[in-house]
Amino acid sequence: MKISGISLGSIVAIPVLLAGLGLGANASRSLDIGALETLSRNAAFDQFVADLWPEARRQGISPVLYRTAFAGVTPDPRIFARQTSQAEFATPIWTYIAKRVSADRISRGKSMVQTHAQALRAVERRFGVDKFVVASIWGMETNYGSFTGEMSVIRSLATMAFSGGRRTYGRKQLLGALDILQSGDISPGQFKGSWAGAMGHTQFIPLTYNAYAVDMTGDGKRDIWNSVPDALGSTANYLKKRGWKNNMPWGWEVSLPRGFNYRMAGKKGERSVEQWRKTGVRPAGRRDFGADNARARLLLPVGRHGPAFLVTRNFDAILAYNRSNSYALAVAHLADRLAGAGPFVANWPTDLRILSRSDNRELQKLLSARGFDTGGTSGTVGPRTRRAISRYQHRIGVTPDGYADARLLERLRRGL
Repeated sequence: MKISGISLGSIVAIPVLLAGLGLGANASRSLDIGALETLSRNAAFDQFVADLWPEARRQGISPVLYRTAFAGVTPDPRIFARQTSQAEFATPIWTYIAKRVSADRISRGKSMVQTHAQALRAVERRFGVDKFVVASIWGMETNYGSFTGEMSVIRSLATMAFSGGRRTYGRKQLLGALDILQSGDISPGQFKGSWAGAMGHTQFIPLTYNAYAVDMTGDGKRDIWNSVPDALGSTANYLKKRGWKNNMPWGWEVSLPRGFNYRMAGKKGERSVEQWRKTGVRPAGRRDFGADNARARLLLPVGRHGPAFLVTRNFDAILAYNRSNSYALAVAHLADRLAGAGPFVANWPTDLRILSRSDNRELQKLLSARGFDTGGTSGTVGPRTRRAISRYQHRIGVTPDGYADARLLERLRRGL
């Protein structure tokens, strides 16, 4: 039997738990149901920590460190609300980029590039990654170290591992976080980060840290929390290992010729820049691409309505940092601005109503029902959904740019 989500066995056990805390029977009678729920949740969390120990021990975590890491740790209620929202996927791309590639962030970034010029040059020489892209990620993630997060990494990840929709992620990252503490690179008291366990100047999550963090200063520690060179070097190492190629740009804003075949867009449309040139695609605001042999694909963030981009595999390396076109394009654009380039040439369609996540779920269901496979109905529009949209647009005789607006959704609703 359960009362308001608490098992009868848990309620019966409450007086025993209170006695162990030094409280009497009167205290148990005065507790309201919210207090009972808290005590029940904390007891279940303590059991979760106990059950995790054998796995932590097998990967080499010492008993002393384990006890220290979890001393006084309870579930953090703030985490549950934060798991369901991510700005990159909920904000119009033009709003997202305008906020993150602001005049202030550009100005501050140029100053930080000068202040840390020696470290950035060393990082660029060692890893072959554009220093402005590295600095841009730093700016995007923490505004150049101005806010790296003040939440306990262990508590945040343990909360996610304990309950909610990201338990698998939380458990893996929590075990990775214990490895970091075991290595001695950071003390438990300094082990701070974001609500999702992202850490340091460039917000590495624990398993990414364990795989890619480097010691640029030679002090024997990979200190992405307090050492700017270590943080920037770790970021460059990550980008290199995810496919960054030296002497190749992330991409270009482009203009498309009249009558362009929009079905050429997307990952399956990758071809050389010279081949794109032959179709009439030109760099926007400049005379030459400067890398005709590079291979690139056409990115249309809002279909035919706004700026268009040819992006190389270096753009995909940025995407590996955060699987959002809005994020990767903001990083790329901020990097260009730090290097002295100007704003985008084409205007964003700021009056265009974007579809909500629930709208996108409905869109995916309607497309799938008509035989256009979207690969699921998560509400996130990825490559398969965009291909399905493009095929449907081609079928009904509208520009097949792979972008769904409110009018297209309404057409699907009417069964057309």
